[in-house]
Amino acid sequence: MLVDTITLTIQAGNGGNGASTFLRNARTSRGGPDGGNGGNGGSIYFQGSQNVTDLKQFRYQKKLLAADGIAGMHRKMHGANASHMTVEVPIGTKITDVDTGQVYEISETVTQFLLATGGKGGRGNTEFKTATNQSPKFGEKGTLGQKRTLLLELRLIAQVGLIGLPNAGKSSLLAVLTRAKPSIGDYPFTTLEPMIGMMKSIAIADIPGLIEGASTGKGLGIKFLKHIEKTQVLVHCIEITHPNPLEAYQIVRREFEKYNSQLTKKPEIVLLTKTDLVDTGIIKQVITLFKNRKKRVLAYSQFNLESINKLKNALEKLLTHD
Repeated sequence: MLVDTITLTIQAGNGGNGASTFLRNARTSRGGPDGGNGGNGGSIYFQGSQNVTDLKQFRYQKKLLAADGIAGMHRKMHGANASHMTVEVPIGTKITDVDTGQVYEISETVTQFLLATGGKGGRGNTEFKTATNQSPKFGEKGTLGQKRTLLLELRLIAQVGLIGLPNAGKSSLLAVLTRAKPSIGDYPFTTLEPMIGMMKSIAIADIPGLIEGASTGKGLGIKFLKHIEKTQVLVHCIEITHPNPLEAYQIVRREFEKYNSQLTKKPEIVLLTKTDLVDTGIIKQVITLFKNRKKRVLAYSQFNLESINKLKNALEKLLTHD
């Protein structure tokens, strides 16, 4: 199960308290202050990773706590700083602070984002010694670590997105183009979550079927429309046996327009699927229908190697030149 939305509470570590101690040894029974400073609490960083594919690591762990700094000790020994925590999330993760609305976009693997700052260690009583107060009997408490509530949303990073109405052949296509093994069935909504496969170095995402009203939450709704935003090229799968192939195309395009009109501007291939089920005359008619509307259109059957290779070449060309 793909986990693509999580609300997470993070708590940086508290600073350690400064010590309030005095020198005591065999030679000195009433020495001066020797309390050390407390260590700083651990901060929490977020960083993109190629090794993490979704947010399921947080499914049963909704709170992350960094370690506290160690308290100061006698003999002017400072407490150790706590180790920082680095949380790896998939590239394409959008992080929003629920309270402030501040947004962080995780788009690569190098940058570390500081999301919660550890508390500062308190000063020991040694730090408070003055000419007028030679024996301060207090140390400073460490400050509290920062606490934040975050909304994590995953937008899949794939160069190619397979889109279309339910049962348009997207899952079968993904299995043919890549080594992915999606669920395939002759009924709507076989795919209940996005699937990604690799065609050489090209990531291809099978986006669950959209229906009219998806932009307002009908069917699988807008849950998966967000995954299309990051793709470079769209393959719009249309079952050639559909009673009205052009209307099938326009239903999805209208939902794009309502959700985010920028989606309609992405490079696109209209792919007529399941062409082995009809004769060549019908295929030519439907191809002409879309070509007259200035659309890139290809006919495809999973049983026709030539059509598979044509699609692969068209995708590689689009990704190279567009």
